[in-house]
Amino acid sequence: MVAESLVIGLDSSTQSTKAIAWNRSGEDIAVGRADIPMSNPGLDRFEQNPVDWWLSCKKALTACVAELQSKGLGSSSIEGLAISNQRETLGFIGRDNKPVYPAMVWLDERCREQVETFTQQFGAEEIHRITGRPPDITPCLYRYIWLRENEPDIWDQTACFVDVQAYLVQHLCGGEFRTGWISADPMGIVDMVSRTWSKPILQALGLDESRLPELHAPGSLLGTITPENAQETGLPADLPVFAAGGDGQCAGLGTDCTSSRRAYINLGTAVVSGVWSPEYRYSRSWRTELAAQGEGYIYENCLRSGAFLLNWFVDQFVAHGKADATVFNRLEKAAEKLPIGSDGLLVQPYFSGVMDPHWDTSARGVMLGLSGSHNEAHIYRAIIEAMTLDSVMSTEDMEHELGHKIDHYLAIGGGAQSALWREMLANASGKPVLVSPTIEASALGAGMIAACGAGWFPSITEAAHAMSGDSTVVEPDAARYPRYRELLEIYRKMYHATAEINQSLVAFAADK
Repeated sequence: MVAESLVIGLDSSTQSTKAIAWNRSGEDIAVGRADIPMSNPGLDRFEQNPVDWWLSCKKALTACVAELQSKGLGSSSIEGLAISNQRETLGFIGRDNKPVYPAMVWLDERCREQVETFTQQFGAEEIHRITGRPPDITPCLYRYIWLRENEPDIWDQTACFVDVQAYLVQHLCGGEFRTGWISADPMGIVDMVSRTWSKPILQALGLDESRLPELHAPGSLLGTITPENAQETGLPADLPVFAAGGDGQCAGLGTDCTSSRRAYINLGTAVVSGVWSPEYRYSRSWRTELAAQGEGYIYENCLRSGAFLLNWFVDQFVAHGKADATVFNRLEKAAEKLPIGSDGLLVQPYFSGVMDPHWDTSARGVMLGLSGSHNEAHIYRAIIEAMTLDSVMSTEDMEHELGHKIDHYLAIGGGAQSALWREMLANASGKPVLVSPTIEASALGAGMIAACGAGWFPSITEAAHAMSGDSTVVEPDAARYPRYRELLEIYRKMYHATAEINQSLVAFAADK
């Protein structure tokens, strides 16, 4: 029997690593998983140790190979590997290739002051034009400034400022730090037209390009697995590792979002949706990313508080929290029985600030209409409704600005397993919601890139066509659509009604 050819898509996300072996049809043959710890050492601070990225990576790869072997498949059938990774998380690596300071995770908000000062110095329009994203607390751009101003010794000790992919590739393959365009561009210092580090921004930062990873196009060979790592993980020696990158763009590729009529929506830690376009445009209604197939761009909407917000609510306010294995199923069933609008309860889900369309780091979560008649199921449903309404609002704003309709969503991520969330998205948008056969679209997108790099397909786009499976469809209920339209119009007023109050509260909390 001839062994089936496989590639590995490795997804190093915020909370875990998944190493998945895919075949030519996009079927997952073996999976390895490992957690990544994250700390919250102070207000607005979220950190990780890059060493934990690497340990989690090795553990996941080893588990994936072990599952292959348990199925009678040898690792020699693996022909390539590519990495999808959490974006806008910044590591600080010394001359010995070891971390000199905790990595700042994309959730980190300590650089609020630096966003304001650098924007005044460089210009909001110029930042937006070069990087594809307006001034905002999420890109790494402002974390460089925070480190230089607040930890000058660490700034001097840092030999390379790395994204997650660059760190993992260097540890897998040795040599210099290398990364893909689509992992680097969310850092906010890449020129989106030339696909190179922006010289004007680097000059303003006082940062030499030699302290940054080399940039490579998606599907480019970054290196091969070292003999030591091959022996430890069970991977074949000299396995090629190809440039991939940001989990959002890889998820778009994994859903075959390669035309402007389909929007993918990742119902994950954050809720991220995106539409592919052949041309570079920038707008406050979205942030612009380099597309994973190496051609064109992704216009992306991002709600920072996604499933993270549901987990927070359950952990903090529901008896026994996630220690109760039935808690989400129980809450979902109760929420399904409630009317649209959760009996007059409306949530603003900006618990970590808001990106598009408001770009306000001082925005916060709000509950309006809360009464003694509401219970945990009402709040649970209102949170999902809020995330749904925000996504629909962003898509409609994008459609209006682009001048064309998006035909349907393709839902991925853990939240796509929720029947309530899927149906709510279809009914509120009036669009069919396709559900991907895999919730691991980011790892599949990385696998597609590895498949192209390994020579299975002549282009990454053709790999996406071949390896994306059949989807199930949730059709919108026309009878429910008008009621959601009413609720959306109320929701659109919510931010403007509370923005000034939230800004005052953030300033008050900071003045201790």
